[in-house]
Amino acid sequence: MASLFLETTTAAGEGEQEMLLLTWILASTLLVSGISLIGIFFLSISENLLKKLLLMLVSFASGTLLGGAFLHLIPEALSAESENMFIVVLAGIVVSFLLEKFLWRHCHERECPVHVFAYLSLLGDGIHNFIDGVIIAASFFISVPLGLATTLAVVAHEIPQEIGDFGILVYGGFSKVKALFYNLLSALMAVFGALLTYSFSSYLPSLTYFLMFAAGSFIYIATTDLIPELHKERDARKSLVQFILLLSGILLMWLLKD
Repeated sequence: MASLFLETTTAAGEGEQEMLLLTWILASTLLVSGISLIGIFFLSISENLLKKLLLMLVSFASGTLLGGAFLHLIPEALSAESENMFIVVLAGIVVSFLLEKFLWRHCHERECPVHVFAYLSLLGDGIHNFIDGVIIAASFFISVPLGLATTLAVVAHEIPQEIGDFGILVYGGFSKVKALFYNLLSALMAVFGALLTYSFSSYLPSLTYFLMFAAGSFIYIATTDLIPELHKERDARKSLVQFILLLSGILLMWLLKD
């Protein structure tokens, strides 16, 4: 009778842990998806002010991505399984390049078919958000602190990206309401990716591979998309502010270490 009670208690405890894990994953991916609605708050802001805010967000996001990759994802993966791990980091960088090259390439010329690009942008963002959901869920399977750090790194780079995506959709012919709606649908792919990872985690390869792939993706975004934008600023004082914000992002990731 006592053994039956212990088995029941253990099963209940495991059920509660699984439910708590699912809650963390859903809450984190819903938070990331909700950022897609941020465009509504920037409609009344002047272009100059928006540009300044974006550069500050990009600076901070660069730091969180690099800090998340080198202080959380790579050390966690190496502590669990080191063989061939850096090949996976390289794969994350290469795949990120291919996705950006063929799906997220921004159109800057008026004569291009902007309405087609708007839909292509949604498709690319949907794939990107799906991968974010997989990465977030995989991180929470390792530990809650790692999951939170990964979520924060994703949030930091999603804010400037979603503002830009909203502008692209409006420019491409969507009304502001439709742009917000379709951007949200694309962002919710993160929830789908997370739920798929949670449901089929036992059939997936080692989760450390996801962590290293995510690290490669984070490094790529920070070094090829974000930091080059910061180098366009020539003013010494503003450049110093950007550097401080970049370090602040790295420091925050350090403080979130286990």
